[in-house]
Amino acid sequence: QVQLVESGGELVQAGDSLRLSCAASGFTYYTMGWFRQAPGKEREFVASITTGGIGRGYADSVKGRFTISRDNTKNTVWLQMNSLKPEDTAVYYCAAATSGAVGIRRSSTDYDSWGQGTQVTVSS
Repeated sequence: QVQLVESGGELVQAGDSLRLSCAASGFTYYTMGWFRQAPGKEREFVASITTGGIGRGYADSVKGRFTISRDNTKNTVWLQMNSLKPEDTAVYYCAAATSGAVGIRRSSTDYDSWGQGTQVTVSS
């Protein structure tokens, strides 16, 4: 079982940048993803990265502003967030597709290991 721990969330102002980290324990050569959930809303896909880090996919709402990356030697996945907007406010979750789903995965049902989440708040 992969254990995931997110960090890096904080209160920032609109236009600021923030980098979230996801530290994974155990074997982590899986497709990884970031999701977010705002109050009163369903959890939504943000970004996904394939095992080797070559393939990357993004939600339309963050494309061009967010970048997902990984370093398998450090068992870490990052989400660089630039030009943050108030609508980016949410709890951000890291997830691993440990069941073997390959390629970019946008559905939360493709992921079966989740972190506890980190809060990102963007003030206007």
